[in-house]
Amino acid sequence: MYPREGHLLPLNGVVALCLIVTQEITMKLRFRLFCRASGVFYVENTETRQQESLQTKDKNAAQRLYQAKNAAFEQPALNMQLARTYMSASDPGVTARTWKDVYDAISKTKTGSTRNRWVVVGTDPAFGPIWERHILETRAEHLLGVLDKGGVSTNVFLRRLHNFAMDMNWLPWPIIPKKQWPAVIFSPKRAIRAEEHHRIIEIEWNPERRAFYELLWHFGGSQSDIACLQAENIDWKDRTISYQRGKTKVAAILHFSNSVEQILLSLPKVGNLFPKIATQDEKHRASEFKRRCKRLKIEGITLHSYRYSWAERAKMAGYPERYAMQALGHNSHAVHRAYARGAVPHIPSLEDYEAKNNIVNIPAQVAS
Repeated sequence: MYPREGHLLPLNGVVALCLIVTQEITMKLRFRLFCRASGVFYVENTETRQQESLQTKDKNAAQRLYQAKNAAFEQPALNMQLARTYMSASDPGVTARTWKDVYDAISKTKTGSTRNRWVVVGTDPAFGPIWERHILETRAEHLLGVLDKGGVSTNVFLRRLHNFAMDMNWLPWPIIPKKQWPAVIFSPKRAIRAEEHHRIIEIEWNPERRAFYELLWHFGGSQSDIACLQAENIDWKDRTISYQRGKTKVAAILHFSNSVEQILLSLPKVGNLFPKIATQDEKHRASEFKRRCKRLKIEGITLHSYRYSWAERAKMAGYPERYAMQALGHNSHAVHRAYARGAVPHIPSLEDYEAKNNIVNIPAQVAS
């Protein structure tokens, strides 16, 4: 006999209270069975309302097929319920956590322009279908549906959401295996050519903006770093300009030429070198540049194209890659692209190179 509720039983020498609790788990059936006027039996999915013929008029056969279909859905649902039960022991919020909760959590860890990008992600309509979906109930087709509706940015940020949930142990296993994620294919980018840069400078009537474009050309810095330069960053004695990169927080020290010196002399001697441009948002600076390109019918370039241009010019001039990486940043995509395939360097003859670098060759003496 089973012990009655409240009955005391000895357990390893210790009296324990044994409570028999009966819990009935009622699971909603996925399919319902019905018969049409033709006598053929059908099942209807109670979630999608999709109907499917069982292709039989035999009631007993239809019952067996109906029960088999429901059983096929009951076992995965039971497994999921067991997984929730075990995981909720260490994480009480696991059963209620949605992708919107994951998004809110990762957004709080971001600052500055990176946080602004995550704010834009929250407005992407492609993510709409998954925001309120529980992460433990998410299947691969749900995430693939988001990717189908979105673009490159959607792919990048959905990966980050998925990986963040994995790192926080909110997902017991990857929903999409790493090797199965669709490849991120960026639109082709190119460097701004010298003649395009000069055309833009010629039509630019604003002296501050003209100087801004000139420094982008000479330094190849990011638009935000160059826009936020200050007079105090200039060392006139050593002819260098130093600043901290906004993205990586790494110090950059760049030497400037005579032509750059003339540009710097025309800018304010105290505070921001570009007082108005420094206060503008990145997208506003980009829009101003785009309008000038449109006026000149120049396509395929952005302010970031100045970085690609600087890297390609550096390679063509024989500039050592380690110097280019110091100038633009060790993780700069512009440097990696240019030195990998983007530019074809002009290789002088050995004699010309020796003469330019004052290398004197001493003839070897021939033994008699």
